[in-house]
Order: sequence, then structure tokens, then C-alpha cells
Amino acid sequence: MQLRSLTVCAIIAFAAGLIVASFAGFREFLPGLLQGALITVEITLGGCVLSVIAAVIAALAKMYGPWPIRWLAVVYIEIFRGTSALVQLFWLFFVLPRFGLTMEPLTVAILALGLNVGAYGAEVVRGAVAAVPRGQWEATIALNMNRAQALRRIILPQAVVAMIPPWGNLFIELLKATAIVSLITVADLAFRAQEMNATTYRTVEIFSIVLVIYLAMAMLITIGMRRLEGLAAKGLARGRSH
Repeated sequence: MQLRSLTVCAIIAFAAGLIVASFAGFREFLPGLLQGALITVEITLGGCVLSVIAAVIAALAKMYGPWPIRWLAVVYIEIFRGTSALVQLFWLFFVLPRFGLTMEPLTVAILALGLNVGAYGAEVVRGAVAAVPRGQWEATIALNMNRAQALRRIILPQAVVAMIPPWGNLFIELLKATAIVSLITVADLAFRAQEMNATTYRTVEIFSIVLVIYLAMAMLITIGMRRLEGLAAKGLARGRSH
């Protein structure tokens, strides 16, 4: 069923691409938009890596850290989940320089989106770890493992399988959120589209191409995460059989 759904989505995306390619001016706008798309991909990849790192650290700190570390993890999660990603982006870009910390717009974009999604991801990690059967913890005690060893060798590998589907959704949300970084002068896909539209007024053609490009990138994330989910499930089943 999942493969069928992905196939249908791929056909729709391909059909949309053909329709857009028929527009007059397609070849005129596509090179510039693809340059912006490369920046969008860079921000998305950087944000995904940062979000996973931040989520795992925050979740484990909240669950098992001493109270000061646990408190910091809770503060991070609640602040970044409870405030707008746009406000966070502006705060890092416009407010931090007043405290003597200035960063490149691209760095700010990756940092803001990565930390924002990481706060949501922390709850995904926490829920997946908490869902591992209690008997697995008891087995690690029987094997004389400390908590760090138990998490690394037994608990997290099982939790990863449950984490992958929601992480796929979060990565797509991160991709779509990259559109706001154009507001701090990052020349991403949305920035290039607005720039071209302001000079050519070819709104239908430009934003139709942009729509298809975003759809294609989201489809790649979906397919990649489904593939990763399958590999993780097979690896877990193989490990249990041994």
C-alpha cells in the first residue's frame, strides 16, 4: 500500500512537471530557481543533521540527566516548541548581534530551523525510547550493562525503527519552513522566486515551477525515509534472530 501511494505521488509529480515544463519561459526561469533550490537543499540537510543531534541530546538529557541538565533540556524544548520559527529566526539574526554574536545568514537559517525541529524531534525520541519494552531494560541489567551501554547497544537501536516515520514528517516540515529564510536575505528557492517575480511579473510560471521543485524534494525525502525504515526494520529483525 505504501509503495502504491508513493508510485501515485511520483506519477502526479511527474505529470505536474510536464505541465509546468510546457510553460513559456520555463527555460528562462529554471536555471535561477535551481540555484536557489541548491541553497534550500543545503539548509535542509544541515537543519536535518542539527535537529537529530539536538533531539537525541535533549531527549536523553530530559529523561536521564541530573536535574540541572534536565531543566535545561526542558527549557530548550518548550521555548522552541512554544514560539514561532519565524521569530526564532529573526531573534538569532537581529538580536544576537546586539550581544556581540554575528553569524552568516546561511548559518542562522540552519541553526534556527535545526533547533526548532529538534525541539519537536526530542519528544519523538523520548516517546520511542519510552516505548521499548521494559523487559529489554531488565535484560541489560542481567548483562551487567550500565545505562550508557544499554542505550547505545540495546535501547536506541530498537527505538530508531519507531522514530523514522515521524522524523520523515519533521524533515518535510523543515524543508517547507526553509521558505522563511528568504526574509534574512538567504538566496534560497523562495528568495529567487520572489526576486524573479518582482522583475518579470510572471507569477503563474515562476511559482508553478517552484511548487513542483518543492514537491520533488519532499518526495525524495519521503522515499529516502521509507527506504531507511525498511532497512532499520530488517536490521532489527536480523539482530533479534541472532
